[in-house]
Amino acid sequence: MSPRRRGIRACLPAWTATLRWKVALFVTVMCCFLATVLGVLVHVLVSRQTEAQARDAALVLLDSTVEAYVAGEPLGRDGAIDPAELPGALREMARRGEAGTQLGRRHGRPVMWAVAPADGKALAVTQDYSQREAVIRGLDRAIIGSSAFAIVLTLLVGLYAASGVTRRLHRTAQVARRISNGDLDARVDDPRALCPGYAQDEPAAVAAALDAMAASLQAKLHSEQRFTADVAHELRTPLTGLHAAAELLPPGRPTEMVRERVQAMRRLTEDLLEISRLDAEVERADLHEHALGPLAERAVRAGRLEAEVRVVRDARVLTDQRRLERVLGNLLANAHKHGRPPVVVTVDGPVITVRDHGDGYPKELLDQGPQRFRSRTGDGKKSGHGLGLTIAVGQARVLGTTLRFSNAPDGGAVAELTVGPPAQDERPGREEPSAPSDDRSAGSSAG
Repeated sequence: MSPRRRGIRACLPAWTATLRWKVALFVTVMCCFLATVLGVLVHVLVSRQTEAQARDAALVLLDSTVEAYVAGEPLGRDGAIDPAELPGALREMARRGEAGTQLGRRHGRPVMWAVAPADGKALAVTQDYSQREAVIRGLDRAIIGSSAFAIVLTLLVGLYAASGVTRRLHRTAQVARRISNGDLDARVDDPRALCPGYAQDEPAAVAAALDAMAASLQAKLHSEQRFTADVAHELRTPLTGLHAAAELLPPGRPTEMVRERVQAMRRLTEDLLEISRLDAEVERADLHEHALGPLAERAVRAGRLEAEVRVVRDARVLTDQRRLERVLGNLLANAHKHGRPPVVVTVDGPVITVRDHGDGYPKELLDQGPQRFRSRTGDGKKSGHGLGLTIAVGQARVLGTTLRFSNAPDGGAVAELTVGPPAQDERPGREEPSAPSDDRSAGSSAG
């Protein structure tokens, strides 16, 4: 497509791209074309037939007038010799000894002229054509009116038929968006796709394909969830025994390495169990009123990580302290593992921001969100099973909060957590007083 055409399309309203508008435009253009062709054909045929009838009547009158002229009788009011209004072409035909007819006007009225030679002159008669011309004009008006009515009726019927198709397509698109947002129970359930007796049209075929895809994805996801839960449950027992056995080993560096690996396996198992519970949607938040500033500081201290906490504007919200600290802990661990210091936690009203100064989040994570068993860097320099951010997103969903990932313009990864709803004693528009700048806004560290 040329840049000019792209520019023209960009200037058109958004509704012109809809199927209903395109169907309406197509139906209107085709109806106008067909009405014009049929109207012209009818007009031409009726006009030719009317002219032929008037010509025959004029020739009959001309024959009787010629007979009267030869017999020396009066010509009558419709006959004349070389009348002044006679068309020049008919006058020349009479001088050449030929007879002919032609539409013209006489005394301002439409007439059919008929001429025959008479002693080197033109003997002409006229047949009134005004009534026939009025009939043709009435026919033209009837053609235009009936064509307009047919166009409007066809347009309304076409729009009604197209609206049914577009409604089904819109429903299919809505279900597809729900599936993309994680609602794998959503189905189109198009009647034409459900009943074998109906002939399936294109929207029904699309709906059936979308329902089949959602069912397949749901089955695979449930199978993956069951496998993850089963593996995690099966690993807990041997890991417990392995941990107990490791505690009995003699002190030394090899024993420390074994214990570290066992502890890492236990954390991985607990993460897998937590993800399986989140996938099964059995987790429920225990909401209580909390101040976000102290809660963020506790999360930093609990993780034993170096981070600066800045409270720009504190807020009291209804949230689950354990789950929120779990989210913040995973974000902080990810920032320390894959980013670079300083790591800053900022509390500004109901928004908590965790930022590091590393290379930022990869494009795949920003576009698709965290993926389990895929680390943030993916470059092989730093290991990770990729479950931390996945758990953070799942726990944020349980809390009913919003977790967004982005990269700062000057470098570094930014995770923004919007916590809510506000506590009962807070009214919209009311702000909590800011903490003194000497002990809260300056930040605190834990490590």
